Amino acid sequence: MRNPSRPRRPILAAFAAFVALVPSAHSEDPSSPLTFGTIERLDARLDKLIPREAKLEKLAEGFDWSEGPAWDAREGRLLFSDVPQNTVFQWKQGAGARPFLKPSGYTGTEPRGGEPGSNGLVFDPSGRLVLCQHGDRRVARLVDGKFVTLADRFDGKRFNSPNDATYSSKGTSSSPTPPMASSS
Repeated sequence: MRNPSRPRRPILAAFAAFVALVPSAHSEDPSSPLTFGTIERLDARLDKLIPREAKLEKLAEGFDWSEGPAWDAREGRLLFSDVPQNTVFQWKQGAGARPFLKPSGYTGTEPRGGEPGSNGLVFDPSGRLVLCQHGDRRVARLVDGKFVTLADRFDGKRFNSPNDATYSSKGTSSSPTPPMASSS
C-alpha cells in the first residue's frame, strides 16, 4: 500500500550508467520510454562510460521509493526495488515494469515498522541476484526462489538495514564501509 506522505517517484534509467544500457526511445512507439533532459559532461572520461548519444529516459513511474537498480544483461532487463512495497520490479523494453519478486526484503508474517523491502541489488559472478534486505536485516542471495543469507552481522552485531553491495572485478564482494550494526 502506498504511503501518502511519500511522493511517487519515477524510476529513471539514468543513475548515469544505466542510460547507456537501454536502447533509445522511438517517439512513434507509445510504449517507448520518454526521453528528456541532457547529460552534462564535466569530465571527458565520462564518455568511456556513457556514449555521447545516450539520452535520459523515464522508464516507468508510480513507485513509492525506487532503489538499487541492477542491469541483468543475460535477460535484458533492469531490476529495481520499491522499498515500501517490499517488491523488486523488472523493466524490459517493450514490456514496461512489472513485479518480479515479492516479498523482497521482509519475509516475516508479523507486521513490522520501518522499511520492509530490499534496497540495493547486485548480481554475483554467477549471475544470481543478491539483495540488501532492509526488513530481514541481511544480505541474501536468491537461489531457486529462496533467500540464502550471506551476511546478517558485523562484529557479532545484527545489521540495521544493509543498503548497497558490489562485487569487484575479481568476483569478491566489497563495501566501502562496514554496514551499521545494532546490538540486538
